[in-house]
Amino acid sequence: MLKVLIVEDEELIRKGIVLTVDWAALDCVVVGEAANGAEGLEQAEKCDPDLIITDLKMPQMDGIEMLERLRQAGKTTYVIILTAYDSFSYVQTALRLEAVDYLLKPFHDGDLEKAVQRVQAKRAPKQAALPEPKTGSGNRYVSEAIQYIKQHYQEPDISVSSVAQSLNISEGHLSHTFKKETGSTILGYLTRYRIHKAAELLKDCRVKVYEVAEQVGYRDIGYFSNTFKKITGKTPSEYQDSLSFRL
Repeated sequence: MLKVLIVEDEELIRKGIVLTVDWAALDCVVVGEAANGAEGLEQAEKCDPDLIITDLKMPQMDGIEMLERLRQAGKTTYVIILTAYDSFSYVQTALRLEAVDYLLKPFHDGDLEKAVQRVQAKRAPKQAALPEPKTGSGNRYVSEAIQYIKQHYQEPDISVSSVAQSLNISEGHLSHTFKKETGSTILGYLTRYRIHKAAELLKDCRVKVYEVAEQVGYRDIGYFSNTFKKITGKTPSEYQDSLSFRL
């Protein structure tokens, strides 16, 4: 679920955004509000939002300074900018501050929702991405276990036992070593690798969800869908549909 912070000095607009948008339907929750950039910085530190929706012109500290400070602090939070000023310089500012969208006030019904959906579409592939486990010591068993998983993840019956047998070591020793070297259990890595592969397959909108489930080793489509949502934040169907909202 996407955590959202609203930063807007006009209370009616701010409350309107908080109360009238169906955030639950967008798989979002509003975690904070702020009336200016200074308050926005405090709320961002407190709530750690995934998305900031902010005005630019505000008292005490404007949205530009707030976002510049967040970027300088290394925050990669998604940003949607709201402004009443239709100016190329503002567009340039939005791009420089890595905003994902720029909406002119007064925006029409559905505009903000579509902008949030585009953020979700950008975010979903990142969630599904599978970073390679770090094997600091270069342990041979861990490397071979990862290769085995990559070669056999499509098999529904793959297990810790089958991986260990392929390496000719005990399950206990492999599980302990794998967890120590990667920070993940073997089954946890297998699950994330399967979902990573599933996300790649779902990019082809012609492919059915049940077909993807079978191709990545799941016999139960319901279990596959629940697992996919747990890792990516979306069901396979929602993930596939969201790709059409990309910028």
